[in-house]
Amino acid sequence: SRPSHCGDIIIIIHQLSTTALLLKTSSMTQIQLAAARAARRQLSRFASRNNGWRSSPLVCHNAADVASSIARSSSANLPWSNTQYQVSFMSTEAAKSNDSSSGEEMEFQAETRQLLDIVTHSLYTDKEVFLRELVSNASDALEKLRHVQATGIISGSGDQESIPLEIRITTDEAANTLTITDTGIGMSKEEMVSNLGTIARSGSKAFVHEMNLKAQGADANDVDPFGEGIIGRFGVGFYSGFMVSDKVDVRSKSAGKVSDNETQITETDDGPIVWESTGSGKYSISDLSEDIRQDRGTSVVLHLKPELSQYSNESTIETILKKYSNFVGFPIFLNGNRVNTIDAIWLQEPKTVEEDKHSAFYKYVSHMHDEPLSTIHFRMDAPLDIKALFYIPSFHQEKYGMGRMEPGISLYSRKILIEAKSPDILPDWCRFVKGVVDSEDLPLSISREKPQDTALVGKMRKALTRKLISHLSRMMKKDPEKYKDEFYKEYNFFLKEGICQDFESQQQLSKLLYFETSKGMAGELVSLDEYVSKCPPEQNDIYYLFAPSRELALQSPYMETFLKSKREVIFIYSAIDDFVMANLKQFEGRNLLSADRSELGLKDDDDAEMEDKDSSDDSGAAKGLTPSEATDFCAWFQTTLASKVSTCKTTNRLSSSPAVITDNESGALRRMMRMVETSEGGTSSNSMPLPKQTVEINPKHEIIVGIHHLKEKDPMLAEVLAEQVVDNCLVAAGLLDDGRTMLPRLNDLMLCIVKNNVKEESDEKDSKKQS
Repeated sequence: SRPSHCGDIIIIIHQLSTTALLLKTSSMTQIQLAAARAARRQLSRFASRNNGWRSSPLVCHNAADVASSIARSSSANLPWSNTQYQVSFMSTEAAKSNDSSSGEEMEFQAETRQLLDIVTHSLYTDKEVFLRELVSNASDALEKLRHVQATGIISGSGDQESIPLEIRITTDEAANTLTITDTGIGMSKEEMVSNLGTIARSGSKAFVHEMNLKAQGADANDVDPFGEGIIGRFGVGFYSGFMVSDKVDVRSKSAGKVSDNETQITETDDGPIVWESTGSGKYSISDLSEDIRQDRGTSVVLHLKPELSQYSNESTIETILKKYSNFVGFPIFLNGNRVNTIDAIWLQEPKTVEEDKHSAFYKYVSHMHDEPLSTIHFRMDAPLDIKALFYIPSFHQEKYGMGRMEPGISLYSRKILIEAKSPDILPDWCRFVKGVVDSEDLPLSISREKPQDTALVGKMRKALTRKLISHLSRMMKKDPEKYKDEFYKEYNFFLKEGICQDFESQQQLSKLLYFETSKGMAGELVSLDEYVSKCPPEQNDIYYLFAPSRELALQSPYMETFLKSKREVIFIYSAIDDFVMANLKQFEGRNLLSADRSELGLKDDDDAEMEDKDSSDDSGAAKGLTPSEATDFCAWFQTTLASKVSTCKTTNRLSSSPAVITDNESGALRRMMRMVETSEGGTSSNSMPLPKQTVEINPKHEIIVGIHHLKEKDPMLAEVLAEQVVDNCLVAAGLLDDGRTMLPRLNDLMLCIVKNNVKEESDEKDSKKQS
């Protein structure tokens, strides 16, 4: 419009330049005054070039607040950009025309052409999303008509209500076209100009706003709950059609026009019109040819690009529809066949959904043929409105060597797929869970392919994770047999992975674990809570022992002190269990201690009794090394095996074993690290040398006593025996990388034993002959 007087600062943005022009005002600052003078000169030159104002497509906005923004930017030495003050993209001349009898050609604004190019080539990640956007627009048109019919806003004959609300899609491979037709509210010429000629103006959003304003003064009983079925938000989805098309035709017949008092929509006899564009910067609107039928509603005809002819194939379109738009609230027909036959049951009340519907929906989202082990159907209000439906399958595929599973949860908004198999909804350890999450409040990117608010998504992720863990906890308490025999047996690895990765959920996940213990039977599992409940009051720690099997765990020298003190020990059999314990560190305030620790805090009453008995025994028989002998032996042992032993000391934790190593690295983790190294090309064990070990000896054991006496009589044999003691300790700890290194020494020891026996027999025979 043409500014007649400029009492306030006015910003003018024209199609040939994005320069901001400031006109005169009272009480200007120096910056504003300089800008105003430049504006007058620019405005004069612009007007003379364009023969006055009438032919110039100018958009003028009262923008007194812009001046202060410019001043603030200048004082802060920041460049000012007018891009933050958006204007209508439509030419004002185009908006004034009301003659629809003849075809008119109008031009997009320069900014619109650039934006259209961005939408067409850069906004969307996957071209197939165009169909989701166009079907969503069709659904919105149907929802608008349903609303005005339900609230009585539309008036006229009953012919309108006889037409079913539906979406029909037609493919034509011969003509290489795709047509999406709805029987919705349709568009008039003015609405076409407003909705299709202005990018980033959402007609659906504006309609919702308008209807909500009208509903504010209406009777609450007469108001139709509106807005929940409307999908569109940003006003760019329609233009995604240009990603796959050389030309787009939009044929439409409006359901009616708004009355003068804007309270009703009156049916009209106006004929259908057609909007046409190649997406190159221009579009035209004209009456639709009489030989083309267009009933109430809108038909979008895509003239596909030759290289994208696959989108005229029926099976391709059906696959895309079932992926993105399978739960649209109106029937979708593809070449006459119904496509969306599954209900969005996650939006229904959880108690009203029958098992057969859950079964069908589970098979749809999981692409599996089993029945779900458990179903989690719930709604949440915080941190935002969420409707979720999770399924736990009866088995998972990773154990069959099929590779790592993808995330199983898809993100929807208003029943439209936003992101399939989203990695942001649940932590990675929950990838075995299948299902959907729907949120109307979740901020989305303009392309509606990803959530936008990272912080809000993180809060939603935490809330959903807590809900899943809470469900598993209830299953554990209410149906422990099902939990242990079906769920835990199948999915315990994922829970343990979660403990190692998801530190926020670590303590809650630890309550879901089960283990065998030294006091239980083989195959009998107890939780950590149950273990703690059986601990004596003075026990402040939880003990665990890693071993390849239960039998080897019970025979381990590390178990001797626990058997004497009658303490229960958790048995773990896999590297992931060892890793879990190392990461968990504590449970309910109690430290998790490995049985190979040197300081366990156990009081060995039996040892004290044995010491008293030994001190009162006057038989003179040797019961072990004296303290001085033990000190001398430890010094010799450490010096002789300096390459393997860092420290040697005595201990009273052993009864039937000569020695153990303590405070060592985990054997399971060491093997896992070697496996990783080998997979990366490592071949030599020298790349991971075994560190020197701390050896604790039993000074009362006959082997230790015998070696002590041999180190003076036969030093070489004593050294060989000492080396074998250390290797035996490494075997017990699971640290010996290759047992074949012991074979030469074992052969020498066997040969020594054989020779000694032969020599004794020979000496015995000689003594008999001499006698």
